[in-house]
Amino acid sequence: MYIKELRLRSYRNYESLKIDFSPNINIFLGRNAQGKTNLLEAMYFLALTRSHRTSSDKDLIMWGSDFARISGTIIKDNSSNLQMDLVISKSGKKARLNNLEQRKLSTYIGNLNVVLFSPEDLSIVKGNPGIRRKFIDMEFGQISAQYLKTVSQFRRVLKQRNVYLKKLQHQKKPDLMYLDVLSDQLSGYCAEVVKMRLDFLTRLQTFMSKIHADITDQQEKLELHYSSVIDVNEKSVENIYNNYKNVFKESVKKEIQRGVTLYGPHRDDIKFMINGKDAQDFGSQGQQRSVALSLKLAEVELIKEEVGDYPILLLDDVLSELDRKRQTHLLTSISDRIQTFITTTSLEDVDQTLVRNPNILNISNGVVQQEEI
Repeated sequence: MYIKELRLRSYRNYESLKIDFSPNINIFLGRNAQGKTNLLEAMYFLALTRSHRTSSDKDLIMWGSDFARISGTIIKDNSSNLQMDLVISKSGKKARLNNLEQRKLSTYIGNLNVVLFSPEDLSIVKGNPGIRRKFIDMEFGQISAQYLKTVSQFRRVLKQRNVYLKKLQHQKKPDLMYLDVLSDQLSGYCAEVVKMRLDFLTRLQTFMSKIHADITDQQEKLELHYSSVIDVNEKSVENIYNNYKNVFKESVKKEIQRGVTLYGPHRDDIKFMINGKDAQDFGSQGQQRSVALSLKLAEVELIKEEVGDYPILLLDDVLSELDRKRQTHLLTSISDRIQTFITTTSLEDVDQTLVRNPNILNISNGVVQQEEI
């Protein structure tokens, strides 16, 4: 799988752009604030219909324009062409596959798989739980349409339950019958979401543990732990469902007082354990970088296993952040079958003994020019 051509219109600082890429390594070279990361963001958005940098789609539209457009030609299995197209306007998003409009974004997501690695990904290890939950939902969602659907259903019922909990705050004698119905529905969706997350993380850890051991010369053992109010050792959907029913039953008064659902997948977390210790609290900066690198390389392998093709790898100014050992491990992991995009301010940050014959593109104020190395 690779992106053959990218077309932008009124996207960030690109009024109009049409650019061809190498199926191997492409380097965006230029000073800061010239539009390098905007190109990676456009590819990420084309795949996942959301930005990794902003929660507001309006930020992507060039100032003075009514809409932005991202289009791409994707080559799969070295033969079949897929045309992907996204239009972003103030009223929402419209997605097309081979010129056919997609009624639901869930049918669009997953046709192009990408893995983004940037310095900010260190926050997955050292940041707040919400960042790690977002990571799970974004990365698992692009390889499982069923997960996207179930999470959407979970959020719908969660919203209904929160609205009703706030309503019950103002009742002297709360009517709990409808709350019981919502709690039962929510318990079912909680169970399905948690079970799929556990399965996903178990598979991810298989790759991640081996990669991390290689990076650390077999000195460190990395494990993923899923942190929840319920006992996740009981991994069957039925057991998780019953556990949540009991939790909601026992916390009725507390949740009515707070007016919000206090337990569920929206409150869970992941722990990265190095030799039995939490990397967030006890890991050094170097160890946390190794965990983030292991995580991203494990994503690549998991997607390959799931969809049968390697994803596109986006490296946003990350090489300058890695020491030589970690950079070497990253670059040697990139095979000819993985299309890779690298942003950098200087080719000195790129070990050219490991990156051979790259397609170098100079970026200056939204203008892209190809360079011969």
